[in-house]
Formats: sequence, C-alpha cells, structure tokens
Amino acid sequence: MPHTAVNLEVTRRMICNTGQSLKDVSDQQPCLVVFLRHFGCVFCKEALSDLAQLRSFFDQNGIKIVIVHMAPVKTAENYFHRYGMGGTWLVSNPQKTFYAAFGLMKGSISQLYGLRTWIRGYSARKEGHQLELAEELGDSTQMPGIFLIQQGEILNTYIHRHASDRPDYQQIVSCCTPRQATG
Repeated sequence: MPHTAVNLEVTRRMICNTGQSLKDVSDQQPCLVVFLRHFGCVFCKEALSDLAQLRSFFDQNGIKIVIVHMAPVKTAENYFHRYGMGGTWLVSNPQKTFYAAFGLMKGSISQLYGLRTWIRGYSARKEGHQLELAEELGDSTQMPGIFLIQQGEILNTYIHRHASDRPDYQQIVSCCTPRQATG
C-alpha cells in the first residue's frame, strides 16, 4: 500500500532534465524515484554510491532511476558525475514542492542528529563519504524517500524514519512485479 497518494498532476509537473515529465517516463517503464537529502550529507553520498553500484541491475530489469534533488542543476551534475551517476534522469526541486507532495517532511532532531544517525554516519565516513555544509547543496533538514512508480501510480515506497536509513533498493523494486507499460 502506498505511503501517500500523489496527484497525477504532480507527476506531470515533475520535469526531468531530459524534458519529459515523470508521468510520461512512468508510462513507458517503471521508475524508481529517489528523493535525496542534501548533497553534503554522508547518507546522500552513500545513496548515490549504492545506486551507482546497482545501475546495471536496474537497467537489466527495465527500471528507470529518476533522482529528485534540491540543489542547483550544475551543483547536482557535479555530484552525479563524481559518484558515477552521470546521465541519470534528474528532477531539480530547490523549493521542495515535490518533496512535500510526496509526503516527505523535515526531519526531527532525533531523525537527523540522534545517536543512531551519528553511529551510521561514522560508518558512512569510513566508506569515504565526507560531510560538507553549504547552502547550495540543499536543505539539511529535509528527509528523503523512495517511490516505485509506473503509469503514474505508486507501486511501492520506502520512507526514511531516520536520515541514516540505508534502503535495500533491490527489495523495493523486487517486492512488486511491475506491469508492462501499455500504449
């Protein structure tokens, strides 16, 4: 059951860097829509690294990765290239209107800075992901989330309970058998 119902109009307004709307892309194939935290966050960097490692899995299974971020386009492109995600379909949303439309809120102190987050942050830093603080990287209080969407319908969700959650992307897409696109 989807975490939140998203109006089809929202997916029509979400224009990817390719010029297509999320609705149009999801009509063609299932989309794993990943809403990131700010680019300075070690967990955002960890997510980009994880997605880069799974890119061929998604390609082989006909899943399009669409990443929603809060940074200026040029800043985002630099991070995507740094993490081996160049050519990824992106939606720039500095105003966070799409985050809100998908039910993604600002995190509480414990979600963002609690003990669990600090412990996981140490682990992410050991993997080479360093914390950066700069306003142009995005809102450091915004929580992330993931939505599997096809034909404008949410098939599965992963809503982070803590900024430090590390989702199993393969499980998110494999728990549902995406329908073949029609048309």
